Amino acid sequence: MAGLLERIEAQTQLAGFNRLALLLFRLDERQIFGINVLKVVAVQKRPALTHMPSAHPFVAGIAEIRGQVMPVIDMWKALDRDGDSSSAHLIVSEFSRSTQAFLVRSVDRIIHVDVDRVRPPPAAEQGPSYLTAVTEVGQQTVEIIDVERILSEIVGEMPALEDTVADLASVQRALAGRSVLVADDSRVARGHIQRVLDQLGIPAIMLNDGRQALSYLQKLAMQPGAIEKELLMLISDVEMPDMDGYRLTTEIRRDPRMAGLYVLLHSSLSGIFNQAMVKKVGADRFLAKLNADELARAVLDQLNLQQAA
Repeated sequence: MAGLLERIEAQTQLAGFNRLALLLFRLDERQIFGINVLKVVAVQKRPALTHMPSAHPFVAGIAEIRGQVMPVIDMWKALDRDGDSSSAHLIVSEFSRSTQAFLVRSVDRIIHVDVDRVRPPPAAEQGPSYLTAVTEVGQQTVEIIDVERILSEIVGEMPALEDTVADLASVQRALAGRSVLVADDSRVARGHIQRVLDQLGIPAIMLNDGRQALSYLQKLAMQPGAIEKELLMLISDVEMPDMDGYRLTTEIRRDPRMAGLYVLLHSSLSGIFNQAMVKKVGADRFLAKLNADELARAVLDQLNLQQAA
């Protein structure tokens, strides 16, 4: 385990620029699953758990891990698998401003894949899908878990925007008909951003990944001045199949027709690494998911900058 954590620490520095580092794990003998290495802070043997009678069905209990008491989520139950699991290990993760652990059967290894080899998951026939993407290692499919969606099922919707955060009339005047372009592969995140923008009275254009966003911008840029006229800003996730937020931002800055577009990278990943990448690719701001008031203030800050310009 110690050696695995050392490799996680070393290989996080290779992430970005359309490369995705995945920690592979199993819940049974058949399927391999993956989680973004940047969300992993520890891997360890399963500790003793304290059962919480009123906890969500996905929560197996709580445990003190590295001096912090946190919920332990049974990944087998969250993915609605049949039968009994034999979860022997924990993946401790940090994202969306929270720390939690996931019970898994075993932890395998770390792989790096090109983001253009990462595809959206097949449409779920029924119920919510807890996959954010799929890729291949050798001849086997790797299912990448949408851990944000699992967490949202447990904690519920994020709190609504404070009523006092914006004067809707002044927002409408300042917008002058512009929209916010959003690129995010997570339904949970898109829904959250949509609710914030709806409460601000700001129209949104919702796209599923960076490739779609770049294509949209390139078409818009064929009309001189259209990007400045039509868009207030771009809010982009970092982790996305086909083209990630770092690569999207890089491509935007390379094109003089769209280089002036304000880019807010909005990610469940946080920490020094992301702050460094934001500067490296030329994004204007980084904001950790998911806080309605902070996102609203970031949008309003850009609106105020546009008014002052």
